[in-house]
Amino acid sequence: MSQFDQIIDREGTRALKLEKRSLLFGTNDVLPLWVADMDFAAAPAIQKALKQRMEHPIYGYTVRPTAFFEAIQSWNKRRHNWEIAQEWIEFTPGVVPSLGLAVQAFTQAGEGVIVQPPVYPPFFGVVRDFDRKVVENPLKANADNYYEIDFAHFEEVCAQPENKLFLLCHPHNPVGRVWTPEELQRMGEICVRHGVVIISDEIHCDLTLFGHVHRPLATLSPEIADITVTCMAPSKTFNLAGYSTAYLVVTNAELLKAMRKQIFGLHLHMGNVLGATALEAAYNESEDWLDELRSYLEGNITLVADFLKAQLPEVKMHLPEATYLLWLDFRAWDMKQNDLKKFMVEQAGLGLNDGLTFGSEGRGFMRLNVASPRALIQQALEQLKAARDKGV
Repeated sequence: MSQFDQIIDREGTRALKLEKRSLLFGTNDVLPLWVADMDFAAAPAIQKALKQRMEHPIYGYTVRPTAFFEAIQSWNKRRHNWEIAQEWIEFTPGVVPSLGLAVQAFTQAGEGVIVQPPVYPPFFGVVRDFDRKVVENPLKANADNYYEIDFAHFEEVCAQPENKLFLLCHPHNPVGRVWTPEELQRMGEICVRHGVVIISDEIHCDLTLFGHVHRPLATLSPEIADITVTCMAPSKTFNLAGYSTAYLVVTNAELLKAMRKQIFGLHLHMGNVLGATALEAAYNESEDWLDELRSYLEGNITLVADFLKAQLPEVKMHLPEATYLLWLDFRAWDMKQNDLKKFMVEQAGLGLNDGLTFGSEGRGFMRLNVASPRALIQQALEQLKAARDKGV
């Protein structure tokens, strides 16, 4: 039995994915397989480090020591073959806050920010919330739901002088693509050519699957690195979303200065007393745990793929190259989106993400989080089939 098979009761822990069920789905009576955190216990080394720190009874302001930066440098060297200088690193309270800070640092009200839908909802929110214009470069999907970049259109929107910023989701949530070095190079060169700054959200970079390899965008060339702000964190990788563990990697001193102006101006640089402790234990002592996790996630994903093929062949999915999020295509059911949402909740008893929140390209889709014990994923599939068999 895998450690990830353990079903842990999260009731009473103020878990977002449980506490917001009624608000989002109208009922608490759903399997909550939506928000992108995992139903798995943190790695033992992380639990141990946090308990040791909590034994000291004072939880005041703290600093991030050299060990914090060294853990980041070592991890990225080992896992991504990326040599990072300490002076390129800056703490942030989270990757999504970093996107909002970047929008304010590099654009003015009314200017355009390029996104590639279907993409996870904060990519739209951080643009609109600050009175910037969302400029869409929709991904192209083939008949097998394999998504690629529309490069001709990407060049077209990058060439428009009012579009100053590109928010890259790499690996991509929800379609699960790990962009290839060739794709990254081409996007990067287009942005270099037109003076577009890139914010590369690489929060899922450690969760590559089925032999795929993540290549940090900034490693492609000095010219691409010079226009790139890379956003990373161990939060998705090690299920630490409740802590402040995110950071930026920026080689261009002017871009880093602009981001620091936002971070320090809003006094967001302090973080919390446990974030650095969690990051160091994750990156320095939990690599074996991660490798086991990735194998387990592959098993869950394969379970879903095989079940759909055998029992629900009209529901389509493409094996993700990274993340624990599945992009399920229900368009063959020919249901209106609101009816599809109601069906999932009222008939199947499932709390999934509405595809339309990822952009208009998500109509007919739902996002399923498979980072739960396998028995729960099997239960969700059985509930979905039983509901379909009663009639859609």
